[in-house]
Amino acid sequence: MLEIYLIRHGESVGNREDRFRGRHDFPLNENGIRQARALYQELSSVPFDAIYSSPLKRALTTAEILANKRPILSIADGFTNISLGDWENRKKNEIRDRFPELWELWTTEPEKLNFPGMETLAQVQKRSYKALQELLKKHPDGRIAVVSHRAVLKPLIGAVLNISEPYFWKVQIDTAAYSILEYRPERGFTLTCLNFNKHLANFIREDLG
Repeated sequence: MLEIYLIRHGESVGNREDRFRGRHDFPLNENGIRQARALYQELSSVPFDAIYSSPLKRALTTAEILANKRPILSIADGFTNISLGDWENRKKNEIRDRFPELWELWTTEPEKLNFPGMETLAQVQKRSYKALQELLKKHPDGRIAVVSHRAVLKPLIGAVLNISEPYFWKVQIDTAAYSILEYRPERGFTLTCLNFNKHLANFIREDLG
């Protein structure tokens, strides 16, 4: 049996200022660093065989703190954040006011959202699930961690649990929170923990966009 910890990165300025992040490379802010350290304390007794991270700074720094200088950290491009084109680093209220129809899709059925320069959630789901399948080949058992982003982890959970659309807003994932999957070849994936955040003293719940 393989145990997989799915971890969202700690808080960044983009989270605090309510901006669309996408692949804009926001670093962790001070609170995000505190969150990552709290996550490390929470999981310090977990004997990870490997930690895989999105290449973006906010995820990679979270993963580095979790790895605590152990040589178990690798970058996995398949878990990088969704590409949001011209929306990246723009405040959500600006997008809401300028593109009301697209905003309505984002807040209700983002699986249907598609505009020039955007990577669709279906594309994110396909490449993140493929990246996870590659990890299953490398790790038939033990424990691993994947440090990524909300718009990657939600589609990935939707894929492994075969949740039909619309699924995105049915799952809550907070900054520096973790979820746990178990994988057994004979029966596939089991979700044993979702969005555990009790180790966090301060986080923003992003549930309206």
